[in-house]
Amino acid sequence: MESKSTSKELWKNYNIGITGANGSLGKALSRKFRGQGARVVGLTHGEISTKQTTQEGPQEWVQWQCGQEDALKDIFQSLDILVLNHGINPQQQQSPEALNSALKINALSSWRLMEFFEQVALTSNNYSKQRELWINTSEAEIQPAFSPAYEISKRLIGQLVSIRWNNLTKQQRKKLRIRKLVLG
Repeated sequence: MESKSTSKELWKNYNIGITGANGSLGKALSRKFRGQGARVVGLTHGEISTKQTTQEGPQEWVQWQCGQEDALKDIFQSLDILVLNHGINPQQQQSPEALNSALKINALSSWRLMEFFEQVALTSNNYSKQRELWINTSEAEIQPAFSPAYEISKRLIGQLVSIRWNNLTKQQRKKLRIRKLVLG
């Protein structure tokens, strides 16, 4: 059994970035990581307000937009772990616009963030830790969802994550661990 002092410092000296840090899971992850000594950076599409900076939330906020993922490369240099947790659920909307938004935000944006973080992880020679990329693909990857657009977009990113992980070499896996989170 782990001692309380050890578990309190589990993520000490880790810098963790979380997309979707304003949502329920993002807030819970921020609270847990901070409680165990990590420094958390919240990555958000929304406006950043002083209300977002709390004792339990991220210590820093960075605003970004889908399609502009490359602007986060400098932030990625400082991260040990990147948690891709952002997404939208258009519910029962089945319009082409709803599908396009779900694909853009849930799958394609996550894919581009994965690529940029992977590039940073694999090309940093003076970095001693193994970096980690956690991707929340959702239970829609393994069971039907009420929203077809949500289901399709989350299944797509889930498949892309699996393909990417299987194409990493042994040497690359020493520098980058990819974890797929399927919550349900």
